[in-house]
Amino acid sequence: MEGGKGEVKHLLLAKFKDDITPDQIDQLIKGYANLVTHIEPMKAFSWGKDVSFENLHQGFTHVFESTFESTEGIAEYVAHPVHVEFANTLLPQLEKVLVVDYKPTPVHF
Repeated sequence: MEGGKGEVKHLLLAKFKDDITPDQIDQLIKGYANLVTHIEPMKAFSWGKDVSFENLHQGFTHVFESTFESTEGIAEYVAHPVHVEFANTLLPQLEKVLVVDYKPTPVHF
């Protein structure tokens, strides 16, 4: 991973297990969103459900995006005890997960 300062996005794509109820998913989303109040380098959080008609989602139904100030901020987030505790709650509820960290590159015309 490329180091250094500059905004970094942390994307998590998730497919919840079939036996997880919508209410359980809502509670997990609230728990994920709450991380931003506990982990200083995490500057923003948003999420959404797949709405594509292309059917290329490979089973992933939810997208979670966190914004950090640097790659070091992501490393601090991953090791933070509040994140570790939440990950130990979230990950067993997922059938599939994919995580990508990237630095957004603006395109100027």
